[in-house]
Amino acid sequence: MSRRTLLIAAGVIFVLAYPLLAGSSPVYGRMGALVILAAIGASAWNIVGGYAGQVSVGHAVFFGFGAYSAAVAYTQLGLPPILGAPLGMAVSVLLAAVIGVPTLRLSGHYFSMATIAVAELVRLIVTNTDYLGAGVGLSGPTVPRNLFDLSFISALPYYYLFLTVLAITLGITWWMANSRMGFYLRAIRDSERAARSLGAPASRTKLYAFMLSAGLTSVAGALYAAMFGFVDPESGLGILISVKMLIMAALGGAGLLFGPLVGAAILVPLEEISNNLLGGKGAGLTFVVYGAIIVLIARFQPGGILTLIKRLWAGRGKTPEATVAAGATHAP
Repeated sequence: MSRRTLLIAAGVIFVLAYPLLAGSSPVYGRMGALVILAAIGASAWNIVGGYAGQVSVGHAVFFGFGAYSAAVAYTQLGLPPILGAPLGMAVSVLLAAVIGVPTLRLSGHYFSMATIAVAELVRLIVTNTDYLGAGVGLSGPTVPRNLFDLSFISALPYYYLFLTVLAITLGITWWMANSRMGFYLRAIRDSERAARSLGAPASRTKLYAFMLSAGLTSVAGALYAAMFGFVDPESGLGILISVKMLIMAALGGAGLLFGPLVGAAILVPLEEISNNLLGGKGAGLTFVVYGAIIVLIARFQPGGILTLIKRLWAGRGKTPEATVAAGATHAP
């Protein structure tokens, strides 16, 4: 059995056993559930931002559609919130198809700016729509009606529910990455012009990735609304949601299967600890920390933490003689 397989197996065992390791502490139990939930959203973003190289900063709109669909089903229609998830996915995929056709022709920061504009427009519309709670938001009943309302006192059921969804999301991502679509996306990310010259359907492939990413992001939003029982324009559609997805994927390793999970495992505890220590005074500090992380990643490790670990791990297997010989071949 290879070292990589052993590491993955150890990681899976740790994730499955985390609630047992956390014991009865509600703080660590809730933190674990939040890490998995954040990893779902970051993994969904990773499909279009990591594999396709289309950096979206407006993914909060898809997260918000999922959250508001679940909240409306729960508060306005008297249905379990999980029944609102398919509607949120459908609307998100449809919107991704509509805005993806013109915006995916853009590249770099132009595409990012376009997605921000769409997300902010949707947020303003929701803020002024009374049926969606306007600026106040929607709150669910304090007393659950049945098991399908997904309202639990302990974080343990949420943890394993989110973990199941994360496993499905990673399975879909793995399947996509190893299919023809995944090879097309990596070629497009490296050089879209070269990929087009070799016959890769760049526009259609990027659109499919954008739609898949939007649908999975919507699921993360629905789970968020089910856990917290509340959503408003800031918590469901705020730009900070998109920034978190981006940073988690980039920090762990954008374009890598487990990169978003590693990034979430670092960023979410850091945010929770800073919030507990600083309270409301640390709200502005969050943006400073996120900005600093982006700068550090871009400057020192663009490939993320997993890429750095792979590089260090590969370096351990090299003998000094092999290293010297390799350097000598490139000497003038």
